[in-house]
Amino acid sequence: MVRPKKHLGQHFLTNTGVAEKIAASLTGHGNYQRLLEIGPGTGALTRHLLPLPYELHVAEIDGESVVYLNEHYPALSGRVHEHDFLAMELSSLFGPEPVGIIGNFPYNISTQILFRVYEQRNQVPEVVGMFQREVARRIVSPPGNKDYGILSVLLQTWYDMEYLFTVNEGSFNPPPKVKSGVIRLRRNTVQDLGCNPARFAVVVKTAFNQRRKTLRNSLKGICPQELDSTHPLFDRRPETLSVEEFVALTRMLEG
Repeated sequence: MVRPKKHLGQHFLTNTGVAEKIAASLTGHGNYQRLLEIGPGTGALTRHLLPLPYELHVAEIDGESVVYLNEHYPALSGRVHEHDFLAMELSSLFGPEPVGIIGNFPYNISTQILFRVYEQRNQVPEVVGMFQREVARRIVSPPGNKDYGILSVLLQTWYDMEYLFTVNEGSFNPPPKVKSGVIRLRRNTVQDLGCNPARFAVVVKTAFNQRRKTLRNSLKGICPQELDSTHPLFDRRPETLSVEEFVALTRMLEG
C-alpha cells in the first residue's frame, strides 16, 4: 500500500466519479497524440486515462508510487518516468511532438508546474489540472480582480482557460483542508506578441511585485530614462491591466 507523503504534497484522489470527470475534460485540442499525467500516485486518474486515444505517459517522483504503478498498470510498461516534472524537458522525452498534460497536481508545486508549462507552451496545447481552489481561481481570474496576478497574465497571454468544477475535501486521502478546483487551458492562436516575450514577462513580474503601487512607481527601475511616463497606463495598478495592455506597456518600454 502506498502512503501519501506530506513532504510531497500528496493527496490521493479516491472519488471515482471525479476522476472520470477530469479524464472526460480532455478535448484533444491541438491534435496531440501523447498525454503526460503528472503525479499519478496510485493511479486513481490513470485508470480512466488509459482507455482514451492517447499514448499515456506518467511522471512520478515518489519511488514507492513508481513501483506500484509498474506492478498494477502493465499497460504503462516503459512509460512510467521517475522524474521531477519541474526539471523535465518535454522535448528530451518526446522530441518535438505536442504533449497534453493532466493531473491531480501536488499542491506544494502546482504553480511551479504551470510556470514550466508556460516555459514550454509551444509544445503543450492542452492542460487539465486540479489545484487548490484558490489557486485555480487565481489562474483564470480576469483583470480587475484581486486574484489576478503574474500567473494569470502570463498564462492568459498564450492560453484560453476555463474553471470547470469544484472538488470537495472528502474526495481525497488524506482530505486537504481546502476545496480543490479543476481548470482547463487550451493554447490559443497567439504566436507573436509584437514585443520580446522575455521582456514582457519581466514587466509583468516587476509590476505585480509591488501591486499596490501605480505602474509609474513599480516599473521605475526598468524604465528607460528617456521614456515619457505620462501615458495614462502608468497611472494604473497592475491588476487593472488586460493582457493586451501589458503588451502595449512592454512595447513602450522597449521603445
